[in-house]
This record gives sequence, C-alpha cells and structure tokens, in this order.
Amino acid sequence: MTLTQRISSYFILAILFTLSFSSNAEPGLWQLEKNGVKSYLFGTVHVGDTSMKGLPSKVTKAIDTTDKVIVEVDISAISPMDMQRRSMPFMMLKNGKTLQSELSEQNYAKLKNYFNKKSIDIAMFDGLAPWAVMVTMMQIEFQNAGFSDQNGIDKQVLAYAKSKNKAVGELETLEYQMEMFNHMSLLSNEMIEETFEQLADVETYFITLVDAWKNGDMATLTKYYNESFDDSNYGEISEQVMLIERNNNWIEELTPRLAKEQLFIAVGALHLPEQHGLLKQFKNQGITVTRL
Repeated sequence: MTLTQRISSYFILAILFTLSFSSNAEPGLWQLEKNGVKSYLFGTVHVGDTSMKGLPSKVTKAIDTTDKVIVEVDISAISPMDMQRRSMPFMMLKNGKTLQSELSEQNYAKLKNYFNKKSIDIAMFDGLAPWAVMVTMMQIEFQNAGFSDQNGIDKQVLAYAKSKNKAVGELETLEYQMEMFNHMSLLSNEMIEETFEQLADVETYFITLVDAWKNGDMATLTKYYNESFDDSNYGEISEQVMLIERNNNWIEELTPRLAKEQLFIAVGALHLPEQHGLLKQFKNQGITVTRL
C-alpha cells in the first residue's frame, strides 16, 4: 500500500485529500455521550481546492454547542517561521549521513531522475531525511494539481472555532509528530518505493477516497485502512507508530473528559475505523456513539 496516504494523514503539513461540498455531501460526524454530556467526533481531511470552502452546517452547529475544540495540533497558532524552526532539527540528517547514504542506489537514482525532470537539483535535499524529501514530493504534486492545506478541513474547523471564541486544545505537539517519522527511518527505502507507486496514479487513487470521505462512506474508508496497513513488516510498523499508539494515547486522555466536558474532536479520518479506531475504542469505554 502507499506511504503517501499514511504520511499525509498524520504529517501536519502533508497533503492527503481534496473535496468539494455539495448539497448531497455528508461527511461523517458522530455524537459521543457519557453521563448525559454530549460531545462530537469529526474525521477531517487536511487539504483541498477552492471548491471545498465552507464547513457543512451540521459541523458548525456541533461546534456551536460545545465548549472546546480539540485537534491533533493547533497549526493556526504556529507561525511559518516558528514551524520551520521547530521542524528542521527533525528533518535534517545527522552524524554525516546523507540522503544518498540512506537510500539504495536504485531508489536514489529514481529520486534524482524525478527532480531532474522538474529542473530541481537533488543536491539541495542532500541533508534531509528521506521522509522529509518524500513529503516535499507530495507537496509538489498536489500543489501542481491545485490542492493546498490552506483549504483543508482542519484549518476551517480552527478558523470557525476561533471566530466563535471557542477554546482550542491539542492532542499532540508538532515535535511529537516529527519524531514519529524519524521512528520510521529504518524503512526509508520502502517509503520511497511506495511513494513512487502512488504518485504514478494520484488522481485516480485519491478521487475514490475523497468521494468516500465526502459521503461518510465508512466501508470504503475501512477498506482503504486495511490496504494501507497490511500484514507486511512495513504495514504493521507504520500502523503501530502512526495510528495505534496515538489512538490509544488519545482515548486515555479523552475518555475521562467526555464525562464532564462538551468537546468537538477533529482528527484525521483514518483514526476512526477498525478495531484500534476511535469509534470502536470509545464504545469499549462505555461511551454511546451515534452517527449523525
């Protein structure tokens, strides 16, 4: 399966989905109830084009009824300069390592050819970790197609919450998310190989997923999840690092709060399905979960 979708779902600047809202678009929104206290869980997508502007009314109404909005990281509170300052220590290779030394000869040659076709000198990436170069590749491809994180649902949720003077809380820090990718460094060649596979068919591949998100099609999202995190060594490790550990941490933090606080929780859509997903885990904690 693809690293493109795995990275994009979780990296704060990465790019995953695009969509356009219409009168028939019904992204999944769930009510969480514990001891009579009602909160909401919304699976988000991180990028889009200009046609996606405007949150669905059921989402804005849910935010209106809650006391606090919870996101993975409040990117609206981080300036571009501060983002770069905090990110670079994690993205740069250390101890004399280079991009070329971290990749197989074949994969480095593929990268060099990719950037040559775009009139970009691969030498400018020589000190970057392979995962950071991969994110750069995704940004290039999606930006060329007209997609931007500026139109992402996460940013719209944050903007709306702040326009209503809602408090905003974070589940993680930017540094935690950066370190997560460094934990995958031993699988750098697998990352690059899967990225090339997906970039060869980005439009077709993601349109299916976008449509599933727009329509709240959990069956397709679940299928996508299982294909992404298969029983290969890479699939199992990436699922553990990017999803299971993080979901478990979030459940531990959020469960006691749901009995006393009205929260609007907005996290990447792939955190919701399957046995380790937030929907099932909240139910296992005795929380009533209702699809709206």
